[in-house]
Amino acid sequence: MRPRATDWSLALATGAAFATGLWTLTVGRPEGWWVFALHGATGYLVLLLLFPKLARVSGRLLPGMRDPRAWAGLTTTLLAVLTILCGIAWIGGGDLVILGYNLLNWHILLGIVLTVALSAHMVIRARPLRPTDRTRRQALRAGAFALGAALIWPLQERLIGGLGMAGAQRRFTGSREVGSFSGNAFPVVSWMADRPAPLDVATWRLRVAGLVAAPYAATRDELDVRDELIATLDCTGGFYTTQRWSGVRVGALLDRAGILPETRWVRFVSITGYRWSLPLAQAREALIAVRVGDELLSHGHGAPARLVAPGERGFVWVKWLTLIEARAEPDPGQLLAINISGFIDDPEHT
Repeated sequence: MRPRATDWSLALATGAAFATGLWTLTVGRPEGWWVFALHGATGYLVLLLLFPKLARVSGRLLPGMRDPRAWAGLTTTLLAVLTILCGIAWIGGGDLVILGYNLLNWHILLGIVLTVALSAHMVIRARPLRPTDRTRRQALRAGAFALGAALIWPLQERLIGGLGMAGAQRRFTGSREVGSFSGNAFPVVSWMADRPAPLDVATWRLRVAGLVAAPYAATRDELDVRDELIATLDCTGGFYTTQRWSGVRVGALLDRAGILPETRWVRFVSITGYRWSLPLAQAREALIAVRVGDELLSHGHGAPARLVAPGERGFVWVKWLTLIEARAEPDPGQLLAINISGFIDDPEHT
């Protein structure tokens, strides 16, 4: 491929890998496996495109080290290689932890830094494509790289399974099983700064409000009606756990409050200000859990009550619930809220 065509292909492949990587964080149902396959293929496409790029610039690296732009390019390349290697090592079963972060965490963090660095690099140094870069031959060569990357993904899966590597036991999301059907004995994780003090069950209430005829507040004992649901919590941090949760269906709570006809969404709000919305039909089937297995929820897992949302990734399973709100539309600020929750003094009014 011609130099400019290679550079632009690399930029587009990196952008696609970043976009599909973000997408994978939201996919929790098995039928979405192809999103993860697409992400893997775009990652391998970046790796393949690095070879002609490095072959072209390798002779100029050492003589050009006095130029800061050369260092920027080399750093971006190293970031790309490290990002890809962390991802490959994770899916193969690697369990290296550095500074408290596993390989999947590093893959995500480095991917974000890489995308920012490459965007800046393209703004500063990118040159527009010329007619000779947009020929059918160039398109066919780019397609050959894409086809090669697409073939590597299934070959990788067969290799991991055939060699019996630890990664063969991972879920389609890449997560690894930890502590299933063990009550509270699975990892305690929180998003950002969510570290509330234990809540006083005697005074705590879960409010059901919004577009309802009769708002009310329920105690933990009123929620402990033993509706059961076996569901898998799949954390974007790289683990999953399947548990038997019990409490009360959200639909029962909404029916008691009498939702109004204009209700289309239901918002779940934590004492920390963390919150997420689900479509009404999906929300009705979700569970407000006060127990996991035969045990009351521990504080770290969201006591007195947390949301259990089958098919959604763990960040949707709001912990330390304080409010269920019937709404006509989803919460427009929830993406911001989950990134600043725990940092604010008045979470009820964010």
